[in-house]
Amino acid sequence: MSSPLSKPQIIAHIQKSLNYTVFDSKWIPCSAKFVCLGNFARGTGVIQIYEVQHGEAQLIKQVEKPKPIKCGTFGAASLQQRHIATGDFDGNLHIWNLEAPDVPVYTTKAHKEIVNSIDGVGGLGIGDGAPEIVTGSRDGTVKVWDPRQKDLPVANMEPVGGETRRDCWTVAFGHAFNDQDRCVCAGYDNGDIKLFDLRNMSLRWETNIKNGVCCVEFDRKDININKLVATSLEGKFHVFDMRTQHPTKGFASISEKAHKSTIWQVRHLPQNRDIFMTAGGAGNLHLWKYEYPAQRSKKDSDGVDVGVAGSVNLLQNVNLSTQPIASLDWSPDKQGLCLCSGFDQSVRVLIVTKLNVA
Repeated sequence: MSSPLSKPQIIAHIQKSLNYTVFDSKWIPCSAKFVCLGNFARGTGVIQIYEVQHGEAQLIKQVEKPKPIKCGTFGAASLQQRHIATGDFDGNLHIWNLEAPDVPVYTTKAHKEIVNSIDGVGGLGIGDGAPEIVTGSRDGTVKVWDPRQKDLPVANMEPVGGETRRDCWTVAFGHAFNDQDRCVCAGYDNGDIKLFDLRNMSLRWETNIKNGVCCVEFDRKDININKLVATSLEGKFHVFDMRTQHPTKGFASISEKAHKSTIWQVRHLPQNRDIFMTAGGAGNLHLWKYEYPAQRSKKDSDGVDVGVAGSVNLLQNVNLSTQPIASLDWSPDKQGLCLCSGFDQSVRVLIVTKLNVA
């Protein structure tokens, strides 16, 4: 019998109440600092920078912006600059130097409506190729931006004329393991998941999980495409094994009913791609581990390779709040250090123990 203490524990280390609605929070790479993004009740945006000192989160900088800020990423920034790219309620993409955040170092009108989701690749030493940012919007489009190129996206994925524009809720980069290959996955309010191949500028795969897709994330951005987790409104998440794509069946997957409410976020542990955390609408976090099957593919009746899905084990869960936890971010530098923020207007620094034995 293993004792409960031999399992990973999720410990709320610091809790900080905020005087605004926080939509996203991110660790600043190579530092003990994090940034919170959101909006004040008066309808303006806010960027706050905190530093963890002596078991407390100290506010070291705050700037107010004209529009509420929905999402942010450091994924396209160099480790020297560590600029954050943000998407706001007015459809703008801005890149900020957090040392001097009064004026953006890059700005473009990315979308006609709110930018719901943003991701970056090619920075922080993660993923080969150019630094790029992907944005997904309520206007139904998914666009890829190169910060070295002004105003025009390098790729624009939108419905063809006559097709219904679905609200794009989530975007993620993956498959950036060499200079040529790169994929973007997008999830929509009607349950559609689309995988765009940026090398061939084509739709590589699509499926529907019958419920609004709140978050998609590859287990790693900078490896040959391996696994994808998609979370949805009804408390379900799906893990797709992306190594074997069948011509008609697509990718093998498993689904797990985890939370009794919307699963807002999924984030893979940077130090172990088979461990991930989901954040729920009832203020809870679940820590999972993916177990691979004995064989990841087999031949179907026609002799064509078809993927075999593994299973997921719940390692730990904790309830932190009565309100949804809308953002989640693992520290890239310290294993087990985690940041989450939610609609109780709080940001929390968490410590997750025993991840190396999970």
